[in-house]
Amino acid sequence: MKQTLSLITLVVDDYDQAIAHYTGALGFELLEDTDLGNGKRWVRVAPQGSNESGLLLAKASDDTQRARIGDQTGGRVGFFLQTDDFWRDHRAMTGKGVEFLETPREEDYGIVAVFRDRYGNKWDLLELKA
Repeated sequence: MKQTLSLITLVVDDYDQAIAHYTGALGFELLEDTDLGNGKRWVRVAPQGSNESGLLLAKASDDTQRARIGDQTGGRVGFFLQTDDFWRDHRAMTGKGVEFLETPREEDYGIVAVFRDRYGNKWDLLELKA
């Protein structure tokens, strides 16, 4: 048996601004943007070259959901963007205004630095050692 985690929902305030951020600043690909009617859309984005998992960008529909934007993991790093070239992606993201919360550091497992997306969610940019 094989199972795959295909999508993780990320609550956002605006579809178009979220698409612009994830495809622009983070370099993700827009995989799908389907109008579901009544102001809802099915929006999927994923890192370049990712073929098994991605993000479902879901617009908050009430005050409870809006309160969770940017704090879906209680302030912890909740998302891990693994790359094959840390420094290339770090330079590109920094050049596009992505806020890194720390200086990149070498760990036993690889190079890592925490950054924040436009909503305040914390991510690790990570290149694992071979």
